[in-house]
Amino acid sequence: MGAAHGHRLHHHGHSPVHRAPAHLKIAGLLGFVLLVVATPREWYAVFPAYLAVVVGVILLARVPLLWVVRRMVIEVPFLVFAALMPFVAHGPRTEVLGLTVSEAGLVAAWGLAVKGTLGVMASLTLAATTEPTAVLAGLRRLRMPALLVEIMSFMLRYLDVVTADLGRMLTAMRSRGCDPRSPRHWPVLARSLGALFIRSYERGERVHLAMLARGYTGTLPAAATAAAAPHAAAPHAAAPHTAAPRTGDLR
Repeated sequence: MGAAHGHRLHHHGHSPVHRAPAHLKIAGLLGFVLLVVATPREWYAVFPAYLAVVVGVILLARVPLLWVVRRMVIEVPFLVFAALMPFVAHGPRTEVLGLTVSEAGLVAAWGLAVKGTLGVMASLTLAATTEPTAVLAGLRRLRMPALLVEIMSFMLRYLDVVTADLGRMLTAMRSRGCDPRSPRHWPVLARSLGALFIRSYERGERVHLAMLARGYTGTLPAAATAAAAPHAAAPHAAAPHTAAPRTGDLR
């Protein structure tokens, strides 16, 4: 996997959290998220303790809190949905800041917001302290189905390629007087996204055919070599015809 792919969420460091084995961090994240989800939302005093644990790990990893907070913007749609729940839910009503809202909706909004925030913070902590390749290796060690791991590896490999294609399309639209943010031009943006999907699908077909032509049998060479001979790491051990296709060769 190229060095430029999938590192936007990684914060380079040498803390104990960075050095911890990836499979242990993944198992810890999964256990923490399951614990948070299983906690009744009425146990209000427990959630600050969960938050303290996550913040403690972030501080131990020496990752700036502001760096994590800026990347939590992905949670905004869920928070908007949570903010609407007190107004659309049924049941007994109460007044909050002069507004009449549903009591059950308030509790549901609290649970969704706090559990979602803790899950996103914990996931970003894992991403900030673990290289994408290490995450994939950890998933393999946890016996995740090989096909799913390979799909994730190709997603990381070609995410920047698809993003760059989208950037060029948006630049071309703006140079022709089309503003993608304007509702008037959303039909053009929708057609552009459809064209991007077709291009990405066709690229995937070409990549698959190129891999088959190079001897692909269902397992990536790096994973197969690591599983068959973990102590033999000679650069010339892999046959040339089994090398994974490079991104630049298959655009």
